[in-house]
Amino acid sequence: MSNLEPLIADLALILICAGVMTLLFKKLKQPIVLGYIVAGFLASPNMPYMPSVTDMHGIHVWSEIGVIFLLFALGLEFSFKKILKMGAAPIIAAVSIILAMMYVGSFTGSLFGWSQMDCIFLGGMLAMSSTTIIFKAFDDMGLRQQRFAGLVLSVLIIEDILAIVLMVMLSTMAVSKEFEGTQMLKSILQLALYLVLWFTVGLYLIPIALRKLKPLMNSETLLITALALCFGMVVAASAAGFSAAFGAFVMGSILAETVEAETIEHLVAPVKNLFGAIFFVSVGMMVDMALIIEYIVPIVSIIAAVMLGQTILSTCGFLLSGQSLKTSMQCSFSLTQIGEFAFILATLGTSLHVTSDFLYPIVVAVSVFTTFTTPYMIRLAEPAYRALSRILPAKWIARLEHNTDESDEHAPDELQQVYKAGLKRFIFYMLINSVLCIAVMAIMLYYGEPLIAGIVPAQWVRPVTAVITTILCSPFLWMLMRAGADTPEVDMLWNSGARWRVRLTAYGMLRLFITAIFVSYIVDYAVPWSSMLGIFALVAIMAVIFYSRYLRKQSARMERNFTTNLSAREKMKQQQ
Repeated sequence: MSNLEPLIADLALILICAGVMTLLFKKLKQPIVLGYIVAGFLASPNMPYMPSVTDMHGIHVWSEIGVIFLLFALGLEFSFKKILKMGAAPIIAAVSIILAMMYVGSFTGSLFGWSQMDCIFLGGMLAMSSTTIIFKAFDDMGLRQQRFAGLVLSVLIIEDILAIVLMVMLSTMAVSKEFEGTQMLKSILQLALYLVLWFTVGLYLIPIALRKLKPLMNSETLLITALALCFGMVVAASAAGFSAAFGAFVMGSILAETVEAETIEHLVAPVKNLFGAIFFVSVGMMVDMALIIEYIVPIVSIIAAVMLGQTILSTCGFLLSGQSLKTSMQCSFSLTQIGEFAFILATLGTSLHVTSDFLYPIVVAVSVFTTFTTPYMIRLAEPAYRALSRILPAKWIARLEHNTDESDEHAPDELQQVYKAGLKRFIFYMLINSVLCIAVMAIMLYYGEPLIAGIVPAQWVRPVTAVITTILCSPFLWMLMRAGADTPEVDMLWNSGARWRVRLTAYGMLRLFITAIFVSYIVDYAVPWSSMLGIFALVAIMAVIFYSRYLRKQSARMERNFTTNLSAREKMKQQQ
């Protein structure tokens, strides 16, 4: 009889336990995630009365793959355009809630004398509510169509995005052991550059490639292609110093804007469910009843911090975003749990060896309890609102009920609307094309120059590198200077008075100045830009780019393709 590999036997055990527990929890009408956690506890070495897994390293690797698939699937459900359409209210509420709950979590940990990293990670875990649990609770209770439910789901989307940012920042802090503001700012800037670069390049190239390869695509080849792109981005993100989960999310969000998004999401779902189940089972394996009993006081305290923090501070956050008191309380009472991202952050802290062993089972215990109480807290919102209405003065209640962004507002005049739209377009052009220029320059510096050095004489390496860099950057430099300037809207503003001309002239000068910075950096690589030759080269390059008809056509084509790719999914839905 052949010997069975331990990993295969372990997989059989955890899937059997997971299958039994999920059926049981489905029967009990409880979240399946909790069933996975219980299955993990039953299959773990901490449960002496049942068979347990033997290859914990193998299970850990599989759980990391599970995190990748979970974040990839989350990215497929996400859309940057959705965030832009939400308005300011969900963003204000989400940022307020996350900052407040991070402080609550860090403060609670410090009361027990935990280390700084334990407190910071605990704050991050408590700041993220569970999208899966809340979504299911709203579904089961028939609340999906309520206005407050839509607002909560919008906040959860933004929280998921901020959780990715937080995960990257915590990884950087854990590795560098630095907590200075400059280090944090550097991490945020690197993250922003990475996001803008890959989203722009990916959204420009990937839909074009998928359209050209469509005759060769069936369910199998599309699935393999999507997974190849996912894990390719995982490797790229890891090489750039980010987490694998972050790379998976980025690729998912890029594919979410393609017309194949729903098909890919449907094809990936079974794979995600399998590896996601393994991840949540591995979470349950970290549960140690002895540790839970030992840390019962911190567990109860953290549960109280989540419940009170979310109901009180989140209500304030929603009020700050312009919601009425009743809507704010309905939203905040829905967020009184921690979920998937808490487990992911706990896994991150454990894998980086920067958090204590007791933190993981504590967070799991808190998550299990708060998940069970979520439906009851949602139902409690209206009675709590009625009770508070009887306590607070009538003037306060009237003022808070009228604190809503739905109140009548004077619509801005047409010129103001045109100006605001143009300003957004200006910022968009500056951000995208600046990042693309930086990316081209970095690639030429680190990869292009060594290649050129093997072809041309040493004295020509820098000039040739500078010329090629200028050619590659020229479409983006043209867009930095001129994109969006020759439009009827701009002409209307220019002909509408001196104040609009002053603003348009200022923006034009700023665009030329930013472009000159990039060109001078490239010129300085070959000859000092402050020399006569350098100044002549700088002016000549900018003039050629500015007046080039070829670059005008090339840039217009690139912009048109990008816009088409960005709106292709919406157009397809409108045609159906």
